[in-house]
Amino acid sequence: MKIGLTGGIACGKSTVGTMLVQRGAALVDADQVAREVVFPGEPALGEIAALFGQEVLQADGTLNRGALGAIVFNDEDKRRQLEQILHPAIRSRMRERIARHEEKYPSVPIFADVPLLYETGQDKLYDSVVVVYVPREQQLLRLLNRNPEMAEEQAVKRIEAQMDIEQKKQQAHWVIDNSGTLEETKNQVDALWERLIR
Repeated sequence: MKIGLTGGIACGKSTVGTMLVQRGAALVDADQVAREVVFPGEPALGEIAALFGQEVLQADGTLNRGALGAIVFNDEDKRRQLEQILHPAIRSRMRERIARHEEKYPSVPIFADVPLLYETGQDKLYDSVVVVYVPREQQLLRLLNRNPEMAEEQAVKRIEAQMDIEQKKQQAHWVIDNSGTLEETKNQVDALWERLIR
């Protein structure tokens, strides 16, 4: 069973993903794959440097995330151009990993942690979707606490670059409300896991 795991930035997807793995699920993390596809020597990194210039590379040839982020989070067109390079590379690698897992462990549910699942139409690739939810005000506070150097205006831009969390919640097959205690989140993950393995 292939399940999409999503939510908004700073909603706690990684926390829920870790809990699912502890219960026996497999997990493919789009953010981790996104880091891999821009390693030196990967085609996507070459395309990014060609499009945005050498200033998005560090002296050692690795991606300068800060420089790239400063460009794309302030320019909608540039962000879309970056996504046109990254998304196909990420999707292709994730599909390979999921297919390998399904072949080896057909009875173990596999979760794909994809932040922009709905935004990129990938929800249709999965049997069902779990949304990790916190209300927007809490999302903003968590994002600012996690990144103390980030200005509130920047944080708001990052949240607004994604589909509204309330919309994601409406479209989900399952919602894990992560706005309470860790214990409350664990209980919801346990209930979800029980249903999946039944």
